[in-house]
Amino acid sequence: MKKKILSLLATCFITVQAISGETINGAGATFPYPVYSAWAYMYYKQTGIKVNYQSIGSGGGVRQIKNRTVDFGASDAPLTPKKLNEYKLYQFPAIIGGVVPVVNIPKVKQGQLRLDADTLCKIYLGKIKYWDNPQLQKLNPDIKLPHKEIVVIHRSDGSGTTAIFTKYLYETCEEWRNTVGFGKAVKWPVGIGGKGNEGVANYVKRMKFSIGYVEFAYAKQNRLKYTLLKNSAGNFVPPSIETFRAAGATANFEPEKHFYLWMVNAPGKNAWPIAGASFILEARERTKINKKVNRFFKWAFENGDQIAIKLDYVPLPQELKEKIYKYWKEHNIYPEN
Repeated sequence: MKKKILSLLATCFITVQAISGETINGAGATFPYPVYSAWAYMYYKQTGIKVNYQSIGSGGGVRQIKNRTVDFGASDAPLTPKKLNEYKLYQFPAIIGGVVPVVNIPKVKQGQLRLDADTLCKIYLGKIKYWDNPQLQKLNPDIKLPHKEIVVIHRSDGSGTTAIFTKYLYETCEEWRNTVGFGKAVKWPVGIGGKGNEGVANYVKRMKFSIGYVEFAYAKQNRLKYTLLKNSAGNFVPPSIETFRAAGATANFEPEKHFYLWMVNAPGKNAWPIAGASFILEARERTKINKKVNRFFKWAFENGDQIAIKLDYVPLPQELKEKIYKYWKEHNIYPEN
């Protein structure tokens, strides 16, 4: 049902673009695309202003705002204050979500398979090659795992989802940290690349005995089997609004650092380990355009929380929204009425 709603929203969104005048153009992360599209549709209905957002990946979003070819960029990998100064950009978070491992193993049920940082790391390093590996079987004594080769799926494009996923492996797995590192694009030791969250989801859906990673909304929409994951408190938790919110509860976003923050491996007994925010990037010299863009995001912060929750995202806490408003005011980009 949710997939049908998203499809209808996307159809309406495309239709209204053809009949409206004023347009805001953005591009970047696929991670928040479902919620940005839904917000844009409702915003158009209320204001007549279009928000045309291209889901091209975080790398493309950074590149396009750096080149000033869009009104705003979007990236799930936050830029450091140094990079923001170099590119002359502002940055603030817009939504919180989770990246989840998803599998296609016949007879293994939704949320049944348990993984921890070490097994996930070794799978993506190519060190664990079969599903019935003793280390996996030890974590899953109640499941008879098949002696089938693991098909590893990863992103092929520059991706903030990849940045969050690899940052988690970087923080929790020494071998990954020393050999692969983290970022929007890395040199993958093994696997098949899919473009966008959509591409990874489609590969996992089609290929038996595969594993991939996607933003949670894509897992739900495509009815993919997500795994439980052991968090920093030692608990196996499912991906959910509640566990993403638990991860976000300890996040300290600082306006002085342009909100630069990674949320992976957060403390808390119920925190999902691979959570992250998606960020908006704006050119510092474009005061008038930024006010127009921020009017949309202020509307979304005030009217879009329930839409976000229905699409399996976590809205920003009110305290963080107030920090963003203050940040806009300090840089003279607070939207005028």
